[in-house]
Amino acid sequence: MTVSQVTALVKRVIGDGVPSPIHIVGEVSNFTRHKSGHVYFTLKDQTSELSCVMWRSAAQRLKFDPQNGLEVIATGEIDVYARTGRYQLYARKLEPRGVGALELAFRQLHQKLKAEGLFEAAGKRKIPACPSHVAVITSPTGAAVRDILQTIRRRFPCVTVSVYPVTVQGDQAAGEIVAALDRLNACNDRLRIDVIIAGRGGGSLEDLWAFNEESVARAIHRSRIPIISAVGHETDVTISDLVADLRAATPTAAAVLAVPVRSELLEDLHQHSLRLSRTIQHRLTLNRHRLMSLAERELFRKPLHLVRQQAEGLDQSGLRLDHAIQGRLHGRMQVLSRLQNSLGLIEPSHFVADLRDRMRTRLHRLRMAMQRRVQSCERQVYQTENRLVRISPEKTLRLSEQRLQSAGVRLRGGTAVLLERCRRQLDSLDRQIQSVSYRRTLARGYSVTRSTETGKLVASAAEVGPGDVVETELPDGRFESTVNGTRKEQLKLF
Repeated sequence: MTVSQVTALVKRVIGDGVPSPIHIVGEVSNFTRHKSGHVYFTLKDQTSELSCVMWRSAAQRLKFDPQNGLEVIATGEIDVYARTGRYQLYARKLEPRGVGALELAFRQLHQKLKAEGLFEAAGKRKIPACPSHVAVITSPTGAAVRDILQTIRRRFPCVTVSVYPVTVQGDQAAGEIVAALDRLNACNDRLRIDVIIAGRGGGSLEDLWAFNEESVARAIHRSRIPIISAVGHETDVTISDLVADLRAATPTAAAVLAVPVRSELLEDLHQHSLRLSRTIQHRLTLNRHRLMSLAERELFRKPLHLVRQQAEGLDQSGLRLDHAIQGRLHGRMQVLSRLQNSLGLIEPSHFVADLRDRMRTRLHRLRMAMQRRVQSCERQVYQTENRLVRISPEKTLRLSEQRLQSAGVRLRGGTAVLLERCRRQLDSLDRQIQSVSYRRTLARGYSVTRSTETGKLVASAAEVGPGDVVETELPDGRFESTVNGTRKEQLKLF
């Protein structure tokens, strides 16, 4: 049988003998999500491993993120991959063991978004106290939209309410909610929306899952309009509730949080108006009394008397200023007189004469020092000349030439002896090399064979085989040959 026939037989045996579908419990390892969307992983237990494949259509329906080390229940069919002859599980469904898939997906997304800071209170936007335009993103046919509209009309009928219908359950719900949020933010310059209520009525975890999708959470977080999340009942908590600026327990509670009660607001305005009127009346009365008290003061009754008092004080200040200036001028004149007397005691001609005498004395000292220095230099030149006369350059040159010739004779003799010694050593080494060289053996009629691939000597017939190329060296050259066959023989020693 061929390999393909054996593989087809094994595939048929496995297909007939293994139940389909099959549910397999194991630990996920080597989990890889290919860029094509297909998922490859391995299921293992304490002793065995099983390769698994999940096609893109099934992988897109996974609610949680399979991670290495997670124990799961895989549902699918066992089949043989013909190209490698390996059997593997083609999974179409994965369920975490011990916890539901949606519950695990909720925990994973909650941990991821919390680490990114999407739940931090510092990033929450403030809900306006008295909005003029409220947008509601929910199903147009559910009880939630009726509760929201009735509550808003009862509490604050003057506000504008816009309902943006979306699907709140199913595979398309998350995409529609995200599109509605992005569209409202993009058109808010024209719509002037103050707050958005996004939610739906109660249901199971599967029914509410659209508000647990990561895309919806990120759309809520990037919204520039404050958002109130109202999903399910009081006990239901979704990812959207945690990311939103404000969470309401129910859709009705969201309407209560979004708008005030008009009657209460009007009553507050009336009370504020009364307090403002009383405050203004009190301030007017207080200011009237202060004005009357000021009118009774001397400043307003006898203004010219105060002007005359100020003019008299100004005249007295002027007199004090004149006396101070005169005193200051007199003091400066006395200082100037003392300085003039001091300058008179200093005669410039005496000062100049004294400087002239000191310069003459220093010039005489300089001349004497220069004369002594010249005499000293002349004595040194004379002594140097006598020494040069005693030492004749010609005698020194003749003596140096004789020494150089003698050293040359000795150098030539020593060099010749050294060269002769080296020549004898070189000849001895050459004879030793020639005595152990394999080329002497080649000259007696032998040859050396090497492998052209490795360059190593062929010392045995087992080292080559048919088709190998070898190189043979002879005394007068080399040639290459191809091995057609080998034959082992026992070498006989004569």
